[in-house]
Amino acid sequence: MNQTAVEHRAVPLGPMTTLRVGGPAARLVECADTADLVDAVRAADATTEPALVLGGGSNVVVSDDGFPGVVIRVLSRGRDVERDGDAVLLTVQAGENWDDVVTYCVDEGFAGLEFLSGVPGLAGATPIQNVGAYGQEVAETIASVHVFDRHSGETVDLSPADCAFTYRNSVFKGDDRYVVLAVTFRLERSRLSAPVKYAELAGSLDVDQGQRVPLTVAREAVLGLRRRKGMVLEEDDHDTWSVGSFFTNPIVDSQTAAKLPAELPRWPMPDGQLKLSAAWLIEHTGFGKGYGSGFARISGKHTLALTNRGGATATEVLNLAREVRDGVRDAYGVELRNEPVLIGEKL
Repeated sequence: MNQTAVEHRAVPLGPMTTLRVGGPAARLVECADTADLVDAVRAADATTEPALVLGGGSNVVVSDDGFPGVVIRVLSRGRDVERDGDAVLLTVQAGENWDDVVTYCVDEGFAGLEFLSGVPGLAGATPIQNVGAYGQEVAETIASVHVFDRHSGETVDLSPADCAFTYRNSVFKGDDRYVVLAVTFRLERSRLSAPVKYAELAGSLDVDQGQRVPLTVAREAVLGLRRRKGMVLEEDDHDTWSVGSFFTNPIVDSQTAAKLPAELPRWPMPDGQLKLSAAWLIEHTGFGKGYGSGFARISGKHTLALTNRGGATATEVLNLAREVRDGVRDAYGVELRNEPVLIGEKL
């Protein structure tokens, strides 16, 4: 392993996550570059020791027992821009802070990621769950994902088709075969945003859906919406001590949707199914903003976020999640699924 990798023992994982829960790692290896990251994963795979690759910790819930093996922390940095006519190819190392990447693109006049402002975590995590917000998904602009294939032991580039992107999902989610090393985005060279698709954002901007606005205006509008929902990390605001939306919006067939209340918001999907509002289902089941007791509660700003009020355990957060999931299922017959990855736990 290169000299830039740093190893620690019995390190608490909670402070490395946005939810701030979770016990210690038996070992922690911090990897400041791609070579270290690949070496650390190869070394772990050569043994029977469990291995977990951890980025910004914005989409994980770690067990109170911690992790019994080696946690490989991604800290690689770097960006590279290649001009291509009216577009640019922006390659970002996996350990780059995501919102710093979006800020850079807005400043440089690279359009395509601006509606993803304020999303916490690292760039390498974005293809894993096909990060999306306000009508924009990274799948729309990803040109390739550079990965280490743990099956073959080689580094390869995966095309968007190889990534099998769907709503908040990809070939990477739920399968540790690939370790994301870098992501290449194809972005438009423009000072104007992509067309505004999302009704709430269009209303905030006071424009019609389909219009384009200056990148800086789009970013500030998105950040404003996210802050009102507690979705921009603030150290002193416990409504932001979360994994963002804990549940994905459920997708059902038209027959199932027809049996649900007409006022339940729904959006057509390309395959003919319908995406339902998880927030509406949660609220109308009786789980309002601030619901809960002790340190694990629903956010006071957004019912999709389960928060740590300052001293919650993973067990308390997951018990609240189970209560919400079971309540919605009993009331409406719809199963909510967790968006974050659970480490050493099951919902």
